[in-house]
Amino acid sequence: MQLEKIISISGKPGLFKLISQLKNGFIIEDVLTKKKVSIGNTSQVSLLDNIAMFTFDQEVPLFDVFENVAKNTDYKETISHKSSDEDLREFMKASLPDYDNERVYVSDIKKLAQWYNILHKAGYITPDSFVKSEETPQEEPAIADKKDVKKAAPKADKAAAPKAKVSTSSAKSAPKSTHRKMG
Repeated sequence: MQLEKIISISGKPGLFKLISQLKNGFIIEDVLTKKKVSIGNTSQVSLLDNIAMFTFDQEVPLFDVFENVAKNTDYKETISHKSSDEDLREFMKASLPDYDNERVYVSDIKKLAQWYNILHKAGYITPDSFVKSEETPQEEPAIADKKDVKKAAPKADKAAAPKAKVSTSSAKSAPKSTHRKMG
């Protein structure tokens, strides 16, 4: 999916596309209005590409969940994020049947529905947008290696580590991003 540069910014509604990097920030573009603005390095940014949703046995990348939603809705808009909690849970069950209902909160499901609908309105959700690129097979082993490293960690370290839903990393060519799991 061609959404590697789509971000969510804490405190700002909607989704944005990274356009370029400045000396002390970034130029972003609202995916719906196409309005460009700049943000500082201190903005809390989450790359959608780094977000995953919990199932009982793994973490599923957000774009895979978007693909499931798209197929279930025939690439049309989905349920409103303002729907009842019961309707949102049913929507989630249809989109990711084995999602972990104790770690994926209704607020996470609301974000999923809202972001999907924003991307749909912006023209990002089409049958062609979920075609895997040739680079995907090369990236998968690296992901598998990371999971293997987590499994190899001693249990004592896991117990001592605080439970956190968000961890921060930064890169020179991208904004300070927040890698987080929905749920």
